This record gives sequence, structure tokens and C-alpha cells, in this order.
Amino acid sequence: MTVKARRSRSDRAHKEIKVYATKQCRNCPLRSQCTTNKHGRRIYRWVHQPLLEKLLQRTRAHPEIMKLRKAIVEHPFGTIKVAMNHERLLLKGLKPVATEIRLSVLSYNLKRVMSIFGVARMIEKLKPQLA
Repeated sequence: MTVKARRSRSDRAHKEIKVYATKQCRNCPLRSQCTTNKHGRRIYRWVHQPLLEKLLQRTRAHPEIMKLRKAIVEHPFGTIKVAMNHERLLLKGLKPVATEIRLSVLSYNLKRVMSIFGVARMIEKLKPQLA
């Protein structure tokens, strides 16, 4: 059975995909169970799909790591999203979104410093940097 792989660009997702196609489907007795396409079955696969599968495999092999991540990392994102009323991004595009995220994280970090040290001590610590 010969299978040709060709690269194509998906317009909808803007992702590079591989399209696997063969003409062997035309004569296959099980064709009706597999596809209704008269030219044969096509399988679309993102070029980075193996990386996602590897990540999923690693995650399932070590569920304790995800538990630790949820305990440490997810709390700041939840706080930024809910307590700081930043549920969705307002800008579009990689650079504007990156800037928006950086500003949100900066404000979260300042909020944490103020709650740990207090405003007066934070200003005292920042004075040498401002001079």
C-alpha cells in the first residue's frame, strides 16, 4: 500500500499540517466503513502533533507533577483572572497580547509584594532603584 504525505497549510487554523492520502482506498472492500470520499481517505495531522502526544504521555506517567503544578502555578493565574478582573485578553496579536500579559503579571507581583511587605516598606526598598 502506498501512502503519499504532502504538506499543506490549513487556512482555518493557520497551522502547518501533513495530509496523508492514498488511492488504494478505491479497491478496498472495507472502504464504506472507513470513508465515503470517492477519492479515498485523507488523514490530516499537525506537524507538531508528536510533541503534544509526548507531553500527554509524560503527564499521564507522572500525575503527581500535575498535582504540584496545580498547587503552585495555577493560583496566580486564578487570582489574575478572577480577583483582578482580567478574565479575557483585550488585545489581538502576539506582541500586544504578550505586553498585556506582562502588565498583568507585573501588577500581580506588585500586589503580592504590597501584601507581604506593606506599601511603606515596598517604597523604602524601591527608593535606591528610583534614584
